[in-house]
Amino acid sequence: MAMVGLFWIAEGDVYVGAKPSGQAPGVRLTPEGVVSLGDGSSDLWPWDEVRGLTVGDVPLKTLKRQISVMVDMVLTVTSFGETDAPPMMSVMVETADGTTDLTVYAAASSYSQEEYDLSLSLLSHLTAGEATLRATLAAMAQWGRAQEDGSPRAAEREGLLREWVGVGSLS
Repeated sequence: MAMVGLFWIAEGDVYVGAKPSGQAPGVRLTPEGVVSLGDGSSDLWPWDEVRGLTVGDVPLKTLKRQISVMVDMVLTVTSFGETDAPPMMSVMVETADGTTDLTVYAAASSYSQEEYDLSLSLLSHLTAGEATLRATLAAMAQWGRAQEDGSPRAAEREGLLREWVGVGSLS
């Protein structure tokens, strides 16, 4: 399992945000469409109905956030093992019928602006057409199945996102 941008890739499965566990909310991207998960939910929006995918409320890296994360870590250590839930993000699925706002857990405490922007480009890329989305999801899933060492470093994550969007390739 590994995080690349706003995506969690576990073997051949691609999630926006963290992979949900149990009844936790989540969003999975499949060749068939966008699937909401958690708390008894399993709604499916087929790709041919999806006009747009965006993610909001993303915790971005800023000096203020970095200080806040460090303070939270200190408080967590001094709170006898009590931990807070990870940040929540909103995934908006736009169709002809309107926009549905789904909730997912962030897979990281914060994301760089570059990873966020590339992730949004990738989500837009997935709505460009069936051939594009199938090839992109297949590439992401193939990478996930071959990945054994956890999440790559920032430069490699950004390179993968560029590759999957078709903007560039890994050097």
